[in-house]
Amino acid sequence: MNYSQFLYMIPEAALTAALVILFVADFCSAKDGKRSWFNPLASLLLALVTVVCCYTTTAGEASAFGGMYQANAGVTVVKTILALGTFIVVLMSKAWITRDESRVREGEFYMLTVSTLLGMFMMMSAGHFLLFFLGLEMASVPLATMVAFDLHRNDSAEAAAKFILTATFSSGVMLFGISFLYGMCGTLYFDDVALQITRQGCTPLLLMGLVFFFSGLGFKISLVPFHFWTADTYQGAPTTVTGYLSVISKGAAAFTLLSILYHVFGTMIMYWQVLVMIVVVLSITIANLFAIRQDELKRFMAFSSISQAGYIMLAAVGTSWQMSASALAYYVLIYVVANMAVFTIISVVEQNNGGKTQISDYDGFYTTNPKLSFLMTLALFLWAAFPRLRACSRSSSSSWLVSRGTMSPPRWALGPTPWSSSPWSTPSSRSTTI
Repeated sequence: MNYSQFLYMIPEAALTAALVILFVADFCSAKDGKRSWFNPLASLLLALVTVVCCYTTTAGEASAFGGMYQANAGVTVVKTILALGTFIVVLMSKAWITRDESRVREGEFYMLTVSTLLGMFMMMSAGHFLLFFLGLEMASVPLATMVAFDLHRNDSAEAAAKFILTATFSSGVMLFGISFLYGMCGTLYFDDVALQITRQGCTPLLLMGLVFFFSGLGFKISLVPFHFWTADTYQGAPTTVTGYLSVISKGAAAFTLLSILYHVFGTMIMYWQVLVMIVVVLSITIANLFAIRQDELKRFMAFSSISQAGYIMLAAVGTSWQMSASALAYYVLIYVVANMAVFTIISVVEQNNGGKTQISDYDGFYTTNPKLSFLMTLALFLWAAFPRLRACSRSSSSSWLVSRGTMSPPRWALGPTPWSSSPWSTPSSRSTTI
């Protein structure tokens, strides 16, 4: 066995080391009353993971373990962004997790957070549907536990139940689609499946496998019409966990879906781009219409995040994987900053206002706390204006990315342009990453 393959997994190794350190620290200090050093320790570990991800370089495309694990610069960039977002989540959790009723479970929360991030890292670097599914479940199961973390709140338990039931259903739908792909292709390696699809063409069973697979990940990303669990789960979960769900989980699933659509189903682009267009339009329109009717702030943010998921998936409506991935990564970076700012302010107000999160509770917010209200205004303006800036303005770098990555007409709409002109046209062997 070539142990040098583990060098490609430096981000995952750093997360595993952080998880072990947190477990040992929690085990050795379980009897201590107040552990004021625990949150700084967790924050420091995630900051180090972010730095490790930032300085992890991969020369071109690299694969390990027979092609099951794949590493490249694009995946590393997204991992860095998600690690940064998780670092912010841990920082904002201090006031909530150090309360008397939850202090005893502080170590568990940090370990669950790191475990979900590790699953997302494995999911994004997967080159095999089995490893992809294992990474997805590594992220989903701890997330359900985090949603139910406030045991004294009935709505938290209800939110966790809805999340678990939806996650179970979506996983079943996704596995149903993967079974179609395996039945038609006889393999679960991404590059081999892409090769078989190129040889066989778009058969009805392959098209069904694509639709079911897309539907399963659509639940994870909260795209319309797979969004019904989102509002109740976001409202019932602790605000810190809600922020984590809306940014980190969504960003990882969206990048993974985009990667698989281009690398595995590349020759079926004329079918899945139409599907993506329909879902994006529905998500942006319906979510914004329902958000207007909300009087609870976390439910309002839930529908807003559904709309943002539609904007994120606009990156799939393009002609180039490189430009689409760049646009998605740039959008997720801005989304992390704006969204975590909003949820941090909601968490601060909730902790100092008896747990109230109604929109009416923010009446006169400027008179009681001008600084937080100003930051809230900036974050909401950034949230509201950024997608429009990308779509309408052609003078900024963000609009340049999207005009190149998503605003260009799809390849199939330009006529009989062969897929062979793409760098992903010829799927390589199992030992080489697509």
